[in-house]
Amino acid sequence: MSLTYCDVAPGHPHHGPYHGTEYGFPSGDDRVLFERLVLEINQAGLSWLTILRKRDAFRAAFDGFDIDRVAAYGEAERDRLLADAGIVRNRLKIDAAIENARRIVALRSSHGSFDGWLRAHHPLGKADWVRLFKRTFRFTGGEITGEFLMSLGYLPGAHQRECSVWAAVAAVEPPWMTAVRQGFAGYGA
Repeated sequence: MSLTYCDVAPGHPHHGPYHGTEYGFPSGDDRVLFERLVLEINQAGLSWLTILRKRDAFRAAFDGFDIDRVAAYGEAERDRLLADAGIVRNRLKIDAAIENARRIVALRSSHGSFDGWLRAHHPLGKADWVRLFKRTFRFTGGEITGEFLMSLGYLPGAHQRECSVWAAVAAVEPPWMTAVRQGFAGYGA
């Protein structure tokens, strides 16, 4: 039997707090959504523990995930990020964060916010979300998109029913639970 995140995260100094208070919980705060997107992009090819350990450095480097500030970054800021040993110094990931901030700014004209854009497209199954994210954002393949959406309650799977956090997540009824209650059957088995 393989262990799940719900089995190993509780009690861990980094995974525990994230698992217990953030993972699977919805947020309507665009900074939180943008932060999660940037962190998920940066996790590609690395462990989630590496990203959680670098989280404070990411917040500092990306101006607290202020979308407008990141969207305005130019070459000087890109160079600063590439030289910052506290974060993942990968040009493709840094360029994606900056460009995705610009795309979120653009989404405001049609949806008011990143949160509004997500809610306008919900519910979708994972494959449809992945296609939508690939059309809309940079560096958002299946794993990144799936984890981003699961971490924010748009897709099921963040917690097992036996997990001590399940009841807390269910109490706030994340978007996927609302969709299932309303008859959506597109999440698969």
